[in-house]
Amino acid sequence: MNLQYLQSFYITVKCNSISKAAKNLHLTQPGLSIQLQNLEKELGASLLKRSNKGVELTEEGKVVFDYADTLLSIQGNIQRDLKDLQQNRPKLMIGSCKSVGEYALPCSIYTFKKLNKEVDIRMEVNSSANVIENLRKHTINIGIIQHDSKEDDIVTQTIISDELLLVGNHSDSPKQISIEELKEIPLILREKNSGTRYLIEKALKEKGLNMQELNVVYDLNSPEAIKSSILSGKGFSFLPKLIIQQELKENLIQPVEVDDLKIPFEYYVASREKYTFTHYEQMFVDFIISSKRGFC
Repeated sequence: MNLQYLQSFYITVKCNSISKAAKNLHLTQPGLSIQLQNLEKELGASLLKRSNKGVELTEEGKVVFDYADTLLSIQGNIQRDLKDLQQNRPKLMIGSCKSVGEYALPCSIYTFKKLNKEVDIRMEVNSSANVIENLRKHTINIGIIQHDSKEDDIVTQTIISDELLLVGNHSDSPKQISIEELKEIPLILREKNSGTRYLIEKALKEKGLNMQELNVVYDLNSPEAIKSSILSGKGFSFLPKLIIQQELKENLIQPVEVDDLKIPFEYYVASREKYTFTHYEQMFVDFIISSKRGFC
C-alpha cells in the first residue's frame, strides 16, 4: 500500500475538504484527487463521497480511516525511534492514569532521571482506557493503569495496592452512612471511561446497586478538580487513598464508611503482549515495582 496516498486520504478526511487538504499537503487539487483515486483503485473500494459540504466517509472508508490512523502513527514512531537511535539517546514513552500521573509518578520519574541522566522521558496523563489505546497505537511503550484490563493483547504487572475511599469535606461530613444513604448524598464522580469510575460501578453492582440510583451531580475528568469541589463543600466522591494522603493528614477531607462497602484495587504496569522492553524501559519498570522505591 502506498503510504503517501494513505496519508493524503487521512488528511483529506481530517480537513473535510479536498482544497484545504491539498493546501496542507502542498499539492494541487487535481494532484490530490489523483492520489485519492489511485488509493481507491489500489484497495478496490470507494472511500469518499464528495459534495459541496466537503467529504464523507463511505463504510469502506471508515474502515480504511481507522487503519490509516494506526499505520501513520506507527510510521511516525518508526521515524522518531530511528532518529533517537541515530542520536544515541534512549527515550522512555510513558502513559499514566490520572490518579498516579498527576500525583505520585512525577516524583518517581524525577528520581529515576537523576539516576539515569542520559534518558529522555516523556509522560502523557490520561484515563486508563486511553492509556491502553495509546499502547495499541504504539504512541507509548509503558502504561500505568488503575485496574487490570484483562485484554488479550495487553500484559500487566502489579505495582502497588490502593483503595477507593468515599470522602467529603471534613467540617460537615458524617463518618459513616448506609447504602441507602449513599443514594441520597450528592456525588461528584470521574468520567465514564476512567478506571476509578469502572471500579465504583463494579463494587456497587456487587452490592445490588446501579449508578442510576445514585445522586450524581456532575462528572469531572480531573481528580484535582474533584478534590477542590469536595473541599468547597459541593459534594462527596470516591477517590484513591494515594492521592488524598495530604488532605487526610491535614484533616481537610473526611473519610465516610459505607456499611461494609470496600473498594480495593491495584495499580499496574501495562505493555503490549509481544513488546520487549528496552534496557532502560525495563530498568524503569523494575524501579517503580520495587517495594523499596515504588511511587514517591
